[in-house]
Amino acid sequence: MGISITLQQYLDENDVDYDTLQHKKTSTTLSTAGASHLSGNELAKAVVIKRQKGFLMAVVPASRNVDLDNLGEWLNQTIGLATEDEISELFPDCETGAVPALGAPFGIKSVIDDHLAGLEDVYFEAGDHHTLIHLSGREFDRLTSKLPHNECSTTEI
Repeated sequence: MGISITLQQYLDENDVDYDTLQHKKTSTTLSTAGASHLSGNELAKAVVIKRQKGFLMAVVPASRNVDLDNLGEWLNQTIGLATEDEISELFPDCETGAVPALGAPFGIKSVIDDHLAGLEDVYFEAGDHHTLIHLSGREFDRLTSKLPHNECSTTEI
């Protein structure tokens, strides 16, 4: 499958300088980091949150967990994780569990964890279980600069 068509079009339309990295199939983002010889801190994972007004993507390092309590307080509402069926509907050209860490191409509002700011390099799923997108940290910061940032993750896994 490779890179999601929706994601690729978004990156191209926004003149994003990126490359791809192939890896063996893995079942978690943290195991993808290990298989790709990356730090879990520089591999961003997307966690889709169900809230009162639809969905929100929390983008956090693979080495951390989303802090649902803190995020819910920040949003001033009760939240929970989206189901696999809901995620599949939101990301129709992505494999289940391989959601890219950019919500904009898919029309999903996002919040970026503070731990992803200022990194030299950022990687994230391209839409399948074999491909990562690699951006410079500057490019990632540019793409996410207008999004809310919050410390929405908890201690490392």
